[in-house]
Order: sequence, then C-alpha cells, then structure tokens
Amino acid sequence: MCDHNHNHPSAGGSIQDKDKDIETLRILLAHWIEHNKSHEENFREWAEKSDKLGKARVAELISKAADSLNAASLYLLEAKKHI
Repeated sequence: MCDHNHNHPSAGGSIQDKDKDIETLRILLAHWIEHNKSHEENFREWAEKSDKLGKARVAELISKAADSLNAASLYLLEAKKHI
C-alpha cells in the first residue's frame, strides 16, 4: 500500500492562473525580442570594430552570433503572434 498523502494542484491550474501566465508570457516575449535586438545591434557594432582592428575571424564569429540572435527574435515574434 502506498503512503501518498500530499495534495496535487488541479490539472492546468485555475483560469485566473492561466490568464496571468499568458499575460506574463506576452510580456516576456516582447521583452526578449527587444533585449535580443539591443544585443544584436551591439554585436554588429563590435563585429565592425573587430574587422577594422584586423580581427576578421573575430568579426565573422560575432556577426554569426548577431545573426543567431536575429533568428531567435524571429522565432519569438512568431510565438508572440500565437498568444
């Protein structure tokens, strides 16, 4: 026999909890998109500076990181459309 006496929340939580979580998700997605944009711009600035410093490989890798942030933002933007 199992001694299982702790309480479990109802599956999925209350409607209020779901509404609050959806609103939080909406806010987070907007924040993450803006945050990524800021970092992407900074990365591109430093990629250009790195290139001017003769650090082509560094510039290339920073540019790829910026591209990855842009791609992540596009996924987040698409996710936001489905809220």
